[in-house]
Amino acid sequence: MVKSTRHAKYELYYHIVFVPKSGGIEDPADLAEQGSAQYRRSQLTGKTKERLETIFVEICEDKGLELAESEVMPDHVHLFIGSPPKNAPSLIVNWVKGISARKYNQRYDDRVKWTRSYYVGTAGSASKGAVEQYIKGGSDA
Repeated sequence: MVKSTRHAKYELYYHIVFVPKSGGIEDPADLAEQGSAQYRRSQLTGKTKERLETIFVEICEDKGLELAESEVMPDHVHLFIGSPPKNAPSLIVNWVKGISARKYNQRYDDRVKWTRSYYVGTAGSASKGAVEQYIKGGSDA
């Protein structure tokens, strides 16, 4: 859906993928395309998964972002976030990764750390539905 600010109409969505630190991790830029998981450990499960999902919702609400879809997989995270054009994609990724790790580590005894790398792809109205379906389908990207 096209949104607007005082000076712009926009429809900007970003597909973001990142992984937790756990030694021997591949470049997450390849995750959305290849899905190779041989060096990644499954640590984002159970309570950790539920807690992170809640934190991602909080961050998006606080920052005025639209969390269109999210999927916390055992070894990586997919987020599909809508944003006004004033927010650079790198800023959105820094917010989500930095704030989520800080909030999670302050609230819970176990720790979450993210690698410095990430994948981000843009999507407009034509491909928004395709990305949402991809994330909803829980495919192991």
